[in-house]
Amino acid sequence: MDEGPSKAADPVAMNIKQRAPRNRTITLSVAEAQEYHSRLLRLAQPASPDDVLGRTVCQDLFEAIPHLPDGFVDLMIVDPPYNLDKSFNQSEFKSLPAHEYTAWIERWMLAIHKVLRDDASVYICSDWRSSRAVQTAAEKCFVVRNRITWEREKGRGSLTNWKNCSEDIWFCTVGKQYTFNVDAVKLKRKVVAPYTDKHGDPKDWERTANGGFRLTHPSNLWTDLSVPFWSMPENTDHPTQKPEKLIAKLVLASSNPGDVVFDPFLGSGTTSVVAKKLGRRFCGIEVDQEYCCLAEKRLLLADENSAIQGCSDGVFWERNTLGAQTKSRASRKQELPQPRSLFSDEESA
Repeated sequence: MDEGPSKAADPVAMNIKQRAPRNRTITLSVAEAQEYHSRLLRLAQPASPDDVLGRTVCQDLFEAIPHLPDGFVDLMIVDPPYNLDKSFNQSEFKSLPAHEYTAWIERWMLAIHKVLRDDASVYICSDWRSSRAVQTAAEKCFVVRNRITWEREKGRGSLTNWKNCSEDIWFCTVGKQYTFNVDAVKLKRKVVAPYTDKHGDPKDWERTANGGFRLTHPSNLWTDLSVPFWSMPENTDHPTQKPEKLIAKLVLASSNPGDVVFDPFLGSGTTSVVAKKLGRRFCGIEVDQEYCCLAEKRLLLADENSAIQGCSDGVFWERNTLGAQTKSRASRKQELPQPRSLFSDEESA
């Protein structure tokens, strides 16, 4: 194993842009890029779990896979390039014919299978173009259990087609035994039509000073997420960054504290950051050096702030409920001193 990739990050190639004063996008200075580059790992020989846990591997996935330890991962979250022409900083992904893209998905899926435990879970992200390819490949490698569809409300849309504002996440497991913590991922919703019993007491909901709320079981349709943007403290310049709140749902549902969470297409580090904030061990692989350095910076920032935007009081809230979250937290503090939460009371609009 080598400490650091084969060459230093090129400061000239970094995305150094002028930002508005209120812009909270996480960026790298030249000095930071050099500092975080020294933390990166490159695999050149078989590694043990201790060698890779807590690390960001900066390397091509297929080059790194043979050196990864077998059976050390409890949860794998995968956000591969979709079948689109897309620029990822210093590299590009070119769209492929459907059968070639399916073969590419299947190739890395079969290769990476070795790192998973027998009771591991796997989540694979896709859009409508790549969803069928992911399902086809996943059915050859795993037990496909569900397809989550989440609302990605961003962009102005098209004048000649329906606006594309949803993505899929395929939920798979290695075998019949797997972890699913349903109580950890319930959604707190405002009660629109409150039912009461004959005594006027709430049925399946809670009456609070801030209104009525109900904890609902998680479904496979998610509408409570915001794609990271410039005013959110988790935002980076990665073009397909997933919300921390989304990853938190997957981590809490399908792993336990101390479990290992792995992301073979790490991007700017969201999976590793969320795993760290939620008390899991982690490892990620990413080929782009600048994104790897951003991941390292975000991991250090997580030591200072373990909040996950869009969550508070140990539950997930609907969008646009910042006021209710703030009041709820204030009420709880008045009732009883609370320990520092892993969740934030911030909520994007």
